[in-house]
Amino acid sequence: MAQIFHPSMNTVAKGSIFGAVFILGFLGYVVSAYDRSDWHTGADEAREQPVPFSHKHHVQGLGLQCQYCHTSVEKSSYAGIPPTKTCMNCHAQIWTNAELLEPVRHSWATGESITWTKIHDLPDFVYFSHEIHVNKGIGCSSCHGRVDEMPIMYQQNTLQMEWCLNCHRNPAQNLRPTSEIYNMAWTGPSELKPEWCAVKQSAKTGTPTAQDVTCTETDPSSNTGGQLASLQLMPVGLRGQTASDAGAAAVPAVLNYQKFTSQEELGKFLTDQYHIRTPRDLSSCEVCHR
Repeated sequence: MAQIFHPSMNTVAKGSIFGAVFILGFLGYVVSAYDRSDWHTGADEAREQPVPFSHKHHVQGLGLQCQYCHTSVEKSSYAGIPPTKTCMNCHAQIWTNAELLEPVRHSWATGESITWTKIHDLPDFVYFSHEIHVNKGIGCSSCHGRVDEMPIMYQQNTLQMEWCLNCHRNPAQNLRPTSEIYNMAWTGPSELKPEWCAVKQSAKTGTPTAQDVTCTETDPSSNTGGQLASLQLMPVGLRGQTASDAGAAAVPAVLNYQKFTSQEELGKFLTDQYHIRTPRDLSSCEVCHR
């Protein structure tokens, strides 16, 4: 029987198989790179808004706190978009004829909501709670970046599942004292700027675990630090009185402060005290996907 294929076809077949493997691998790399790219995630991309609101001007320039506009960030899964009334609290008196604020005045006059373009928009099947993250020591800038330096708001991080998991695998890198949640410039403790933290022994039941930890940048062993620590735990009705005047009940509990000179040390301490769940505890898909 005559040979159908030339012997050289064996080489062609082997080359085709190896070539297909490399081509598929390259295509997989391209898809993976695109999935993580800014074109797909929208990171670092400023989006047009009906009103060019500047966080830099309002936060860094005027000193407005995050909670003034995002009122539900500590008690709801959503940070909340401020109603027009919040804007008009100031702009009914200043910049009253500014052309840029015409959509705000129109909304106030007609009762129609301003159609803002959402920047940090998670898929509908993803459940994310601002309340639990804020009350467990995650600062605004950890997820949203230096909002106080953004003239136009943009999404700094990818918000992909991989990004969330990287934080949950090592939450210590982002944990901070609850008093620093809204401090955009927080960089963590260092040798030149240490942090002292202690656990309150007289913590009330039912309060978030993160609020049972008190931290200060002032050395508690100094006179001023000791007075501040004592005052913090003294009952409100007895503050301003000496221990002899207020009685034995006014004697503050002694706190055992620990000194931290790196974010890693502080983060591990807060991870334990805040009762942060490990990745093993978050293995159920239902925790984040609803």
